Amino acid sequence: LLDIAYQNGVNYFDTAYIYHDGESERITGHILNKYSRSSYYLATKLPIWLVQSLEDAKRIFEDQLRCLDKDDIDFYLLHALNKNEFDRIVKLGVLEYCDELKAAGKMKYFGFSFHDEFPSFSHIIQYRDWDFCQIQYNYMDRNIQAGDKGYELAAKLEVPLIIMEP
Repeated sequence: LLDIAYQNGVNYFDTAYIYHDGESERITGHILNKYSRSSYYLATKLPIWLVQSLEDAKRIFEDQLRCLDKDDIDFYLLHALNKNEFDRIVKLGVLEYCDELKAAGKMKYFGFSFHDEFPSFSHIIQYRDWDFCQIQYNYMDRNIQAGDKGYELAAKLEVPLIIMEP
């Protein structure tokens, strides 16, 4: 499926540490190794619920690079943020660590995926200058999670959006 997608013009591939029982990054990286690294964008996510210390974040990121068989990640997301998890991750210093990774060229863009209500989204997106964020934006019910208000706030702040689960 990844080959067919690539061969038909898809150039953004999204995976995560936990997808497919932890095998998705390995499989995605292996398949994408057939193609020039400059011909696609690769996104993956830090599973924040598994991060109890800064050392956990560091270990997981290095494991992700190894599994993906890549030197860098184009789009790196804090996975499935909500306000409580975000506040916890901030206290652990994960944002600063990700800024260091970006400065070192290990990631190009730093953002987050979001699953909570609009007030939490507003708090998180205004906390810092994000490169992008990913929200669930369901065309049938545009008022759940970040919803229309989150879409409008991201546009106002000029934070690019990636839409999931439309």
